[in-house]
Amino acid sequence: MGAILRFSVSGFIQQWFKSVNFPYGTLAVNLLGCFLIGGLSHAAELRGLLSAEARSFIFIGLLGAFTTFSTFGNDTVSLFREGEDILSLLNIGLHLVLGLAAVWLGQTLVSLPAK
Repeated sequence: MGAILRFSVSGFIQQWFKSVNFPYGTLAVNLLGCFLIGGLSHAAELRGLLSAEARSFIFIGLLGAFTTFSTFGNDTVSLFREGEDILSLLNIGLHLVLGLAAVWLGQTLVSLPAK
C-alpha cells in the first residue's frame, strides 16, 4: 500500500509542478513521510495510542514502503532527543556519503564493459 501511495503521490506532485528538472514528487513524498512518522510516532509514545503491531504496520509497512527517508529522519531525531548528538550526526553523514557512494558504485559497475 505504501509503495502504491508513493507512486501516486509522487506522480501527482511531479505533474502538478510540470517539471522534469527537479524531483518535486520525491521531495514531497519524503517530507510528507517525515511529517507523518514524526507525528504518529510521537503520539504513540506520549499517548500510547497504537499497539506494537499497529506501530509496526504503520511505521515499517506503510510508511517504510512510502519512504524510507521518513524512517531515517525519525531515527536521527530520536538520537538527538536522547542526547546522542555524535551518533545522530554520524547517522546523517553515513547515510548521505555512503548512500551517494552506493549509487555511484552501482552506476559504475553497470557501466563496465561486458566480458
